[in-house]
Amino acid sequence: MIYPLLLIAHLLAAIAFIGTLFFEVAIWFSARRPLPWSARLSADQAIAQRSRKVLHGVVLVLYGAGAGLAWHHWGALSQPLASHFGLLLMVKIFLALSIIGHYLLLAYWLKRGRITQARADGVRHSILGHMLLIVVLAKGMFYW
Repeated sequence: MIYPLLLIAHLLAAIAFIGTLFFEVAIWFSARRPLPWSARLSADQAIAQRSRKVLHGVVLVLYGAGAGLAWHHWGALSQPLASHFGLLLMVKIFLALSIIGHYLLLAYWLKRGRITQARADGVRHSILGHMLLIVVLAKGMFYW
């Protein structure tokens, strides 16, 4: 009974996480260009502040449910080369851990004052690419 609940929680959290980043990368950063600098800065700060508040909980649910789902598939993970499912699941987990690494790098740059807009945009684009690849692999695990 817990597996379906974990699956639904994981799916909904993934939708929220990917949707937020997709909005930032594909919509907001282009839509803000014609705005005056002061309006752009205020909006950027407001969106970033709200995103951080919402996404902390979303990420906890996403990774927590993901860990529960991975535990359920421990047999496939113990021998990832024995099946396509296990291999794709292992790649998904690696990509999910890489996303955490991206955020740690971003936090490091912020703390050291070495963050630039180009670096932040690059990290966002990379994370979005990782997320989209995870979604494709998630579907492929059951069909390939």
